[in-house]
Amino acid sequence: MIWQGRFDGDEPLYHRIFQRVSLEDNYENISTNDFVLHGFAVDEGVQRNKGRIGTKEAPDFIRKNCSNFPVVHPNFNLKDFGNIMCEDQNLEDSQNKLAEKIQLVLQKGGKSIVFGGGHEVTFAHYSGIKKAFPTKKIGIINIDAHFDDREIDPKIGASSGTGFWQIAQEGNMHSLHIGIQRNSNTLKLFDTAHQYGMNYILAEEVFFENLPTLYPKIEEFIEISDVIYLTICMDVFNAAIAPGVSALAYNGIFADAAFMHLFKLILTSDKLIAMDVAEVNPIYDQNEITARLAASLINEWFMINKSM
Repeated sequence: MIWQGRFDGDEPLYHRIFQRVSLEDNYENISTNDFVLHGFAVDEGVQRNKGRIGTKEAPDFIRKNCSNFPVVHPNFNLKDFGNIMCEDQNLEDSQNKLAEKIQLVLQKGGKSIVFGGGHEVTFAHYSGIKKAFPTKKIGIINIDAHFDDREIDPKIGASSGTGFWQIAQEGNMHSLHIGIQRNSNTLKLFDTAHQYGMNYILAEEVFFENLPTLYPKIEEFIEISDVIYLTICMDVFNAAIAPGVSALAYNGIFADAAFMHLFKLILTSDKLIAMDVAEVNPIYDQNEITARLAASLINEWFMINKSM
């Protein structure tokens, strides 16, 4: 019942996304360039990171807010494989399950989409991409206020804040972080980012007049990557447009013209094979505007993708 919306007719010109969704459980049904969705209904990593829990409820809210967008490409298909849960607080098992499913999607030529859940989804999504393309240079673009490069505390385990540290331990990490906040990262986290060669653009640099400086940074990053994985933590946005998150950013960025220019630059790359949104927290949302923003960002990829 989540995938429903305004019905204007059966003809393709009238179609909305809910009319192009198929609920699946067989990965053999995936065709090249299908969009393939998993929900990561997990916030164990947020709890371990001392954040506001509730993000495990987000995937279905984002689905609901995606349903009614119009279909703009005639061959658009979205296959939904349901939600992955976290049993017995076993975050690592949930991450492994998602990684295995992502591997299947990408090996069938699908385009992977994940609705989080906490930002612990990053390590899981990346791991699946790495399984599918073990020899390729994976470029990770992280739109986030935080580096998420905190070292794992042996007493707690991995969390929503350790994903990039975990990736770095596997060697050859290649990442670009957009929207980083000085007041959201300690000097230690900045130092770790420098140590591992994590490229970044500060939130204060994302403004329209600065686009000529930012465009080449993104284009160069994409150019030297074999495939691109885009992950968006919704706490990168200002609290006025994204109140429903685990960690509010009162001075976060806006989804304005400057941001959308940069965002669409990433989406237009043929190298983009995977995307997720994380940290939507319906408990603290207002009229589902954060879920709606997350859904709208995913829909930009649906609208811009013409390779189907």
